[in-house]
Amino acid sequence: MGMGELIRTGILVCTALVVMRQDGLTHPLTTPVNAAKPPVIVVGFVGGFVAHDYMVHSVVQLGAHLRETHPSGVFVKVFLFFYWYGAHREILKILDTDHDGTLSDEEKKKAQIIIYGMSWGGSEAVSLAKELDGDHIPVLLTIQVDSVAKIRQNDQIIPANVGEAVNFYQSDGLLRGQPKIRAADEKRTRIIGNFRFDYKSKNIKCDKYPWFLRLFAKYHTRIECDAAVWSQVESLISAKLPPA
Repeated sequence: MGMGELIRTGILVCTALVVMRQDGLTHPLTTPVNAAKPPVIVVGFVGGFVAHDYMVHSVVQLGAHLRETHPSGVFVKVFLFFYWYGAHREILKILDTDHDGTLSDEEKKKAQIIIYGMSWGGSEAVSLAKELDGDHIPVLLTIQVDSVAKIRQNDQIIPANVGEAVNFYQSDGLLRGQPKIRAADEKRTRIIGNFRFDYKSKNIKCDKYPWFLRLFAKYHTRIECDAAVWSQVESLISAKLPPA
């Protein structure tokens, strides 16, 4: 093979390995798989008509504390109780580590998602988990605190894509939490427990909460501002997170 043929062969090989972009830059014809690991995703849902950044409420306080103690490797965001679709969109965006607009099976397998919520937010946590189940995306843990189901929602059945689930509730007053959650598939989901709290004989100060909540939803509000409950919630979440 003469020198001219060697040069032409080299040009053909190089042309096969790269493609020209319109901006004049080159990139490999075969893009290497993005092996980036997404952060652990923690999603919280507030209950009722509560602002997602209103620091009086325990859901918001917990989210802020988790962000403070885990500045890297963990994504934490609190949403309004009816904004599951926004949370769903945010999760898909984070998991799409190669930014191609779709999720591969490998990207789905890397998902580490924790969802917690209070009142209507507890029901929303289950709804988001069900939506992710339809996407074939696993969820590490769901936590419901005095979960109250909205119309056309079922906050009792935990979908099979959830690894573990736990339920904290109280059963007094006008607003009462879901007393029992159960797994759609007991082989795939472990129910940590349904834990009942009694506030008739336990006085919890919720002075910063609006008076009408303390009057008309007294016990429902007390479980929301019970530091003992939220300490357990944080411990369960923290056990799934990388070291602070």
